Amino acid sequence: MKSLSIFATAALLCLTVACKNGKKETKQMTEEPSMEKETMNSEIEVIKVALEPKSDSHVTGNITFTQENGSVTMVANMEGLTEGTHAIHIHEKSDCSAPDGTSAGGHWNPTNQPHGKWGAPEGYHKGDIGNFTAGADGKGSITFTTDQWCIGCGDPNKDILGKGVIVHEGADDYTSQPSGAAGSRVSCAGIIK
Repeated sequence: MKSLSIFATAALLCLTVACKNGKKETKQMTEEPSMEKETMNSEIEVIKVALEPKSDSHVTGNITFTQENGSVTMVANMEGLTEGTHAIHIHEKSDCSAPDGTSAGGHWNPTNQPHGKWGAPEGYHKGDIGNFTAGADGKGSITFTTDQWCIGCGDPNKDILGKGVIVHEGADDYTSQPSGAAGSRVSCAGIIK
């Protein structure tokens, strides 16, 4: 009789421990999806701007800036370009009022570096995006991602709000100072929130 009583007590104890462990597993499983949800709901900032023709060109298009996980991605799609290589840069001001786009100022260069190809050890402007190619149909596009820009963070060395985007008639040679000898400004857009 004593052995039956001990056996029953041991069985009850095992069942109690198993139930507690089961509850812990359930709790852990419900916590993990909420953490994934927080990660998936991280803040994404998006700005879309339209390019307008300058210097008697017909170059139009749109640019989307998306900030996510500490980086900004720029996707630019243009049309009305001459076939060949063109430069695109971020400029100091979002002012596109001048017929030739000069109201946008020079390249955005908050760290006072020489003009150059992005990432060059000799230096480069924060606005030195680079070149892209337009086809015979006059269409061109470029995608660029960096953690050296932000949208509305307030850091004068990173914040692209209040700046302009200029598409140039020709290619950036990455060496001529101060702007790469890329030719006239054929399109402009202001980065305004």
